[in-house]
Parts: sequence; C-alpha cells; structure tokens
Amino acid sequence: MEEVNQTALAEFILFGLIENPKLQLPLFLIFLGVYLVTVVGNMGMIILILFSSQLHTPMYYLLSSLSFIDCCQSTVITPKMLANFVTEMNVISYPECMAQFYFFCVFAAAECHMLAVMAYDRYVAISNPLLYNVTMSYQVCFWMVAGVYGMGLLSATVHTIFLIRLLFCKVNIINHYFCDLVPLLELSCSSTFINEVLALSFSAFNIIVPVMIILSSYVFIIVNILHIQSAGGRYKAFSTCSSHILAVSVFFVSLAFMYLQPSSVSSLGQGKFSSVFYSIVVPMLNPMIYSLRNKDVKVALKKLKQKISFLTTKHSFN
Repeated sequence: MEEVNQTALAEFILFGLIENPKLQLPLFLIFLGVYLVTVVGNMGMIILILFSSQLHTPMYYLLSSLSFIDCCQSTVITPKMLANFVTEMNVISYPECMAQFYFFCVFAAAECHMLAVMAYDRYVAISNPLLYNVTMSYQVCFWMVAGVYGMGLLSATVHTIFLIRLLFCKVNIINHYFCDLVPLLELSCSSTFINEVLALSFSAFNIIVPVMIILSSYVFIIVNILHIQSAGGRYKAFSTCSSHILAVSVFFVSLAFMYLQPSSVSSLGQGKFSSVFYSIVVPMLNPMIYSLRNKDVKVALKKLKQKISFLTTKHSFN
C-alpha cells in the first residue's frame, strides 16, 4: 500500500522536444501557430458542415467526426507542449500525466479506425453509387462512429489500468513532450512485460486492422476507377484517393514507427519527432487534405459567407 501511495503522489518533468534554449521561442511560435490553425480549421469544418444543408451526407458526417477527433487530440497534447517551451521546468502531476495519456490514447486509436471507416465510405460511394445512401445510412454511420470511439475507449482503458499498476521510482524526467506509453515504461522500476505485450497487441490491432481495411478498400476503388470510361472521372477519383492516401501514410507510418516495435529497440529521440507528425501535424493537415480541395466544401463556404454577409448588412440597417 505504501508503494501505491508513493506512485500516486509522484510528479514528472516533461523533457520536451529539444534541449537547445535558443530554439525554444521559435518553436513555441511555430507550434502555437500550428495549434491555432488546427483548432480553427477543424472547428470551422464542423461548423460549416453543421450549418450547410448540402453537406449533410454520410461522407461529411464522418469528416466532422474526424475533425472533432483531431481537435481533441491536438488539445490534449499541444497546450502542455507550448508551456514546456516557455517554462524552465515543465512539471506534470501523476494524475494529470495519466489523464493526458488516457485521452491521447482514446483519440489516437479512434483516428486510426475513423480513417478506415472513411476509406470504406469512399469504396461504397465509388463501387455502388446507386446504393450509397442505403448502405451508408445515418444509422449505419452512427454505429460506425460509436464503434470507432468504443475502440479508442477500450484501448485507452486497458492501457491506463495496467499503467497505474506500475511503480515509478527512477528518475522522474520523461524524455518526451507529453505522457506517452514508451517513455513512461522506461521510468518504471517494476516489470513492464505485460504492458509491452498489451502495447504491441493493441498497437497491432489499432494499426494493422485499419490499414488492411484501407488497403482493401483502395484496391477495390482502383479496380472500379479503371472501369470508368471518362478520363475526367478517373482523374477526379484518383485525385481524391491520392489526398486520402497521403494523409493515411503520414499518420500510420509515424504511428507504426513509434509503437510497432519493442521499447528495447525503439529510439525515444526518433520517436519524439515521428510522434509530432501523427499528434500535431496530421490534425492540422486533415481539414486541408479532406476539405479545402473539395469543390462541395468551397461552394458551401461561399454560401455561408454570403449568408453571414447578408445577415450582417440587414442587422446594420436595422
């Protein structure tokens, strides 16, 4: 019982991304800008989809869910990271650290499965366009999104339960910019075998299964695209797929590099920079990749601006 109390009262120090003090301010400004773009982009996408009736389709329902996940994931990590750039010693309490890890795990796992669901949605839209609204009904989409969050909650709950059972009695400096699993296991002075097995098992499930779904979906998508007679139609479909594949590749490659290898083999220094992509950069890029290049979104944004301008003008005259 005494060991449990010691662990519960522990504090950690987040080492941060880099050690060079000359780069702290420039990096603070860069990541502050990235965070603001992420929040504005994702929240703006949610609001645009909510108030644009022409975007009330399964595709954009899933996109709004992805935007919510990205916004939450970035908010869990980036503010604490920004604090580390401007404070001399970035202390985080044990409960705060476990909470940060829990919610990061929820949204990271949820994003993996959400990308797979979105790939399946595109497969249905291209292969069976006449049955799209039936196959991807709002009820089906609701249960898919519920399953996505269920996977994230299950993974995070299991990881966190076994993580809080560990005793931390070594150096309390976490060699990372947030409370991630691998650097936390490095600090434990009790056996981490079960945690590493669970990490590999859940990481394999949350990465390999969605990747297989995405690859399978795109194989069928490409086969169907090759049967399209119109060159313009093929180009448009390939353009949409290339954007999705780019975002998926950056996210899953960086995620796999960090988690699909034993902690004895992985490099925390390299892992920190790879995690920047899936935890900070990808949430910023997703609204641009999935939305800003989309004609329907541009039209909806233009109509919303006109509506706001009309209401503003009307209010000023009154």
